[in-house]
Amino acid sequence: MTAGDADRDLFEQLCALGAGYDETPRFPAESLAAVAACGLHRRFAPLASGGDVFESARAIHAAMFDALRLVGRGDLSVGRLFEGHVNALRLFDWYGSAAQQDWLGSQLAAGRFFGVWATEPSPGVALSFDGASGALTGAKSFASGAGGLDFSLVTVQPPEGQRRVAIVPANDTARADTRGWRVRGMRATLSGLYRLDGVPVQANDLLGEPGDYDRDPRFTGGAWRFTAVQLGGIEGLLQELRAAMSATARADPLQRAKFGAAVAATRTAWFWVKACAERAADEHPDTPAFAQMTRGIVERAALDVMELAARAIGTRSAFDGERADKIIRDLSLYLRQAGPDHARDQAALAWLDRDCWGEDPLW
Repeated sequence: MTAGDADRDLFEQLCALGAGYDETPRFPAESLAAVAACGLHRRFAPLASGGDVFESARAIHAAMFDALRLVGRGDLSVGRLFEGHVNALRLFDWYGSAAQQDWLGSQLAAGRFFGVWATEPSPGVALSFDGASGALTGAKSFASGAGGLDFSLVTVQPPEGQRRVAIVPANDTARADTRGWRVRGMRATLSGLYRLDGVPVQANDLLGEPGDYDRDPRFTGGAWRFTAVQLGGIEGLLQELRAAMSATARADPLQRAKFGAAVAATRTAWFWVKACAERAADEHPDTPAFAQMTRGIVERAALDVMELAARAIGTRSAFDGERADKIIRDLSLYLRQAGPDHARDQAALAWLDRDCWGEDPLW
């Protein structure tokens, strides 16, 4: 089987399984197993953990760009979980000790998946730690995969200093509460509440040093990964629009104009996300501003393609069981992640100061 055949097979599996999760929301264990069967779940891990060998940072980011788009194109809910897993792998690569990377390798060999949870209800997650052992108090909210993922990296606040990252089990269903996750889209992410009160923490459960998680350009610049997943969803919707273009529609210049506009919007997003991935690989100091602008570009492209697809496909685009309907509902929710308006405003502030594209600057 060629790489293209394997990608097509995974895409078709994710599409078929995703329809079932959308109808009866539950953790997408079978979809993640399909991702693991392709080796994608460990491809971007540290070398010491069994990750693939890449010739450069740009090469690994290019491969991530393709993988995140592929999974997102098949099912945005699974793409969201996969992106969190990839984020965790990068954090292990940047900040993990030799012992932690060795442990990660054993978990990946067993097909286990990780998340990254930072959002929390007040007063947050507190860490009490005496240098050797301690415990957590508090909870995480909007914790994607709560009760289904095997482990998660969670941000925690010590009594003093900057916040840290702790590695915790994420599959304790007694700690997970996903009853409030009653949403139109992204249903299979099961992004609920996960209580961490009393979870023990040993020295080896703390990843990196205080403040590592929040360091830029990696922190803000890492947004390129979830825009790649969203781009995959836009590409999937464009595929559905093309498939819906009958011979009559293709002969209609008004319908062709809608399709052409959707192609232009999708490719515009593609260029920005790809360029952002390259800057993130280089750890360019303007990566945060570039990523924030990219978020706005992808959001605008998604909104445009959703409208164009709905108008061109017509009423059928809103029927239960139609793939276009699922993608539109998923994208509508996914685009709301982490304050898009604030991100675009921060990007505009940076661009007012300088041209953050950096190549052939306008001023």
